[in-house]
Amino acid sequence: MPRFLTMIRINEQALPPEEFPADFQERMGALLEEITKAGVMLDTAGLLPTSEGTRVSWSDGKISYTDGPFTETKEVVGGYSLCQCKDKAEAVEWTRRFLEIHPAHWNVSAEVRQIDEM
Repeated sequence: MPRFLTMIRINEQALPPEEFPADFQERMGALLEEITKAGVMLDTAGLLPTSEGTRVSWSDGKISYTDGPFTETKEVVGGYSLCQCKDKAEAVEWTRRFLEIHPAHWNVSAEVRQIDEM
């Protein structure tokens, strides 16, 4: 079965100041348990803010390092999941269900990409 990487994209500068709703962790936990029991979830995690990261670049034969935060970047990867699904449609469906757990006024997007198994 093909594997898919889902990258959760957020705008760190536009995150709502309030905490997650009280039932958010419970609903997220239930969905992650369901995905795991379905044999789909291989790995998932949130990422620390870009202020804790370093961007490593290769250009003109030289390496350069830029410590975060990466304020010039509007959207950053805030988390990921690695799933094994029967097809892209199933991977997209699990991603839809994940996004719908978030508060309606949040702006969160996801990029679903199949891993090249060559």
